[in-house]
Amino acid sequence: MPTPISFHLDENVTTIVAAALRRRGIDVTTTAEAGLLAASDAEQLAYALLAKRVLITRDDDFLVLAASGTPHAGLIYWSPHHERLGEVVNLLTLLWRLESAEEMFARIEFL
Repeated sequence: MPTPISFHLDENVTTIVAAALRRRGIDVTTTAEAGLLAASDAEQLAYALLAKRVLITRDDDFLVLAASGTPHAGLIYWSPHHERLGEVVNLLTLLWRLESAEEMFARIEFL
């Protein structure tokens, strides 16, 4: 049976997204909750990998890390040009419903 996606939001993603996803029954952690506010991007990605969480970010440095071969459990890049929170939450919810954690492993999605 496929494993549902769990998300981790880096500090560049508003906690409003975490709250909205949680209201939909989706497992989400944030950088602050995980005690990672001073952590590097590489440490954030390593945390998400170890916790088997797809990292959601607006920081393109994570794309560079992924392109360099840094392993990850999945990465969702939320473009700074995409500002509609409701639409982003709906897209994340759709992805959660349609994909599994296994399908997201080492994959990058762009919003």
